[in-house]
Order: sequence, then C-alpha cells, then structure tokens
Amino acid sequence: LTIEKIVETVFLALMATTFAVLIAVPMSFLGARNIMISHPTTAVIYYSVRTIFNVLRSVEPLIMAILFAVWVGIGPFAGVLALTVHSIAALGKLFSEQVENIDVGPVEAVTATGATPMQVVLFAVVPQVFPQFLALSFYRWDINVRMSTIIGFVGGGGIGFLLQQWINLLQYNQAGTALLAVAVVVTILDMVSAKLRGGIAA
Repeated sequence: LTIEKIVETVFLALMATTFAVLIAVPMSFLGARNIMISHPTTAVIYYSVRTIFNVLRSVEPLIMAILFAVWVGIGPFAGVLALTVHSIAALGKLFSEQVENIDVGPVEAVTATGATPMQVVLFAVVPQVFPQFLALSFYRWDINVRMSTIIGFVGGGGIGFLLQQWINLLQYNQAGTALLAVAVVVTILDMVSAKLRGGIAA
C-alpha cells in the first residue's frame, strides 16, 4: 500500500511540476525587468506578472489544497492543482531572476544582426538560462514530492492521506514506513537530478 501511494505521490508531484514549468517559463520572460521595463506597455505587463507571482506565493499550498479539495473533491487532482498554482508562482519568480542575471553580450550581438525581440530571446537568452531552468525545475519537483505529503493531510491524495490515517489510528510502525518511503524517494530524486544536471553541463 505504501509503494502504491508513494508512486502516486511522485507522479502527482511530477504532473504539478510539469504543468507549472510549461506556464512559468513564458511568464518568467514577461516578469523579467531587463526585458520588459523598456516600454510603458510592456512595463505594465511586467508589474502585472510580478504581482501575480507575489499573490500566488503568499498563499500556502496547504490552504490551496483545502480550497481545491472543496471545489473538485478530495483526491490527487486537488493536490495537483494546489501544487501547480503554487509552483507557477515560485518557479516564475526564480526563472525571471535568472533571465535578469544573463550576460548582455550575446543579447547585444544578436540584436546587432537585426533580430526581432523574439529571436533575441530564443537565441541569446534561452541558451544562457536553460541549465538553470532545468536545475530549478528538478529542485521544484523535489519540493513538490515533500509538499504533497503535507497536502495529503487535507485531502490532496498521495502518501500523505495514508499517513494521516495511520497516525490517527495510532499505527506508528506503518506511519514510519510511509515517512521512510518519502525519504528514500527524495534521496533518489536528488541523485537522478544531479546526474541529469551533470549531463546537461557536460
């Protein structure tokens, strides 16, 4: 039962992280000061996106899980939605900070060739931030696996829901097994992400 629920937890966190990355990557460019602040119209977009990031990050995933559990029912779907929304804000902020810290040399070189703003982003910005984006995405997956344990207590599915039942029934041996499974999975994810980051860097 623990293996079944820990697998559910891993994929719950993976789905949330994947959906969040797909949304956070484009939003991060809109929330990067060095790209968006040069024109009044784009500046409005920049401040709007940053406000969205700050508002969503201010709400704890546990609270989001409670709300989504009420809206869509108890289960993994509520957990995925809660983790996705919070991860969009967290990754969007981190990604945008990486974009703001890029080397301006390649940007100026590509711009000098007459490239459009979209081409500048694709060929001068993306290659610089891709390794950092990948590392941050794996780190967020790690966080979401651990966080899904907590949101399971409020109906978010995964190993946390099982852990809550065992604790309430005073079945501490089973609860210890669940906690050990979470620790093992987090350790494995850390090792896998380290290897993948090393391969990308090479």
